[in-house]
Amino acid sequence: MALRVAIEGCGHGTLHAIYASVEQSCKSKGWDGVDCLIIGGDFQVRESKYRELGDFHEYYSGAREAPYLTIFVGGNHEASNYLWELYYGGWVAPNIYYLGAANVIRLGPLRIAALSGIWKGYNYRKPHYERLPFNEDDIKSIYHIRELDTRKLLQLQTQVDVGISHDWPQGIEWKGNYQQLFRKKKDFEADARDGRLGSVAAKLVLDRLRPAYWFSAHLHIKYSATVMFHSNTGSTHQQVEGMNLTSDTEPLTVPANTDEIDLHMDEDHGDAVAGNRLQKQPLRNDAEIDLDMGDEEEGPVKHEQEPEVSDRAKGTEQAAVLDSGQDNIEDASHSSGMMASDIPADIRAQLPAAFSSRTEAPQINQKSMEPPAEIRNSTTRFLALDKCLPRRDFLQLMEIAPLNEGKLERPLDLEYDKEWLGIVRVFADKLIVGDPSASVAPDEGQEFYRPLIATEEAWVEQNLVRTEKMSVPHNFERTAPIFDPAQGTRVKGQPREFSNPQTKAFCELLQIVNPFHATDEEILARAEAGPRPNSARADGGGRWRGSSRGGFRKRSR
Repeated sequence: MALRVAIEGCGHGTLHAIYASVEQSCKSKGWDGVDCLIIGGDFQVRESKYRELGDFHEYYSGAREAPYLTIFVGGNHEASNYLWELYYGGWVAPNIYYLGAANVIRLGPLRIAALSGIWKGYNYRKPHYERLPFNEDDIKSIYHIRELDTRKLLQLQTQVDVGISHDWPQGIEWKGNYQQLFRKKKDFEADARDGRLGSVAAKLVLDRLRPAYWFSAHLHIKYSATVMFHSNTGSTHQQVEGMNLTSDTEPLTVPANTDEIDLHMDEDHGDAVAGNRLQKQPLRNDAEIDLDMGDEEEGPVKHEQEPEVSDRAKGTEQAAVLDSGQDNIEDASHSSGMMASDIPADIRAQLPAAFSSRTEAPQINQKSMEPPAEIRNSTTRFLALDKCLPRRDFLQLMEIAPLNEGKLERPLDLEYDKEWLGIVRVFADKLIVGDPSASVAPDEGQEFYRPLIATEEAWVEQNLVRTEKMSVPHNFERTAPIFDPAQGTRVKGQPREFSNPQTKAFCELLQIVNPFHATDEEILARAEAGPRPNSARADGGGRWRGSSRGGFRKRSR
């Protein structure tokens, strides 16, 4: 029996409109509701991109309750200080569950894997060094995907049904009607051909886990694609179809995609007319610290002419993901589809000697990248959706049956996943929080981790499964004060750090260390010390920043 699921693209603080649109779409399909609503990121639990107060505060305060179980991944427009409290996942309001930095969760017989954040190669191998009070760099880097979180997902040995990421998996655009996509989003083609579009981390997880469905958002357009996998030799994604990755001189020729499969999904545009009537004029806050300083625009960097394919796309996975060497400027540029030679000579001349060369990227261990025997699915249907606005394709209702048969008894509740909890226990002591000088423990390889995870799975079986502690508790507690209209929306300075009781309870359940906990004295001391200085700008003026999809560009003056 299939679950009834609603999928929505970017939330952007418009819960009233989203829920109203789900209700309207259910009526048109003759459904009495959905088992779950999935939101693909940019949830914005506090303020929106333009410092407007959305409607989440009504759900946080208890004035309203979400009419459907809602789960979401984090994007690049979030109140990251709040989601940071729930690194392992947790309720941000009654019936609204954040999936954490990375997670595998169960809803009835459905097994869902999730990866929050966006791809920035230069931060990928760094620890989660951000901690309140944030400086300007922290506000942006806190939502960048980290290798340790991806590494945990890559340890899974069994089949999942659904994958969720905010950013699109890299190369997925070539698996659908890319001609139509490029006509609608004209800046996408150059970046797609140059290997800059999408997330390398999400691509790795997709190729490894091979779920039946993968849902994303971020690029503000509806797009479907199909990825076909061949036996255990890796996916057709391993080398993007039609991309010439070996020549610096030959122009790219992308053939027609004869493998494209129409998802035949209902065209639920979700105009949100009824929902928009529910929303009041957003309240602007001109003084508060903007924790939503996303540096991602709706489209990639615009190129004057179509680039030729070069070595930029060739080594993305090897350099960005598998290289455990020094994390330097050249690594960053290479991993994001840009060579160090693209950085002006006067800038490179100012860098320390350590930045002048990089170690050779290691070869991919194809055996370690092969999917395990129990991951047998051969087709993943990808769907990205728009943000919630009138006449935009932001909502899709569909029925999803699990790949492996299981019992479906409504009402459904979220449950922990045994294998994932074993993985969390193995990697718990590798998690570093708030220390920018720390180094992430190197990847020891799947052969090393596999017996450790098996041991921890046995612990989970003995201590949690047999004692019936696998249900996700409904233990939401407010940490920050609720919004008071009488006080207005002007909040000066940094937000306060809170130790979230849900994270504390989760760590106690698994008997792992909780690096997110801090005493009131420690929180006060950090607040009084203030944020760390921002990173020095290499050019002494205009800053280097990540491109729209992971490279480097110089801010125009």
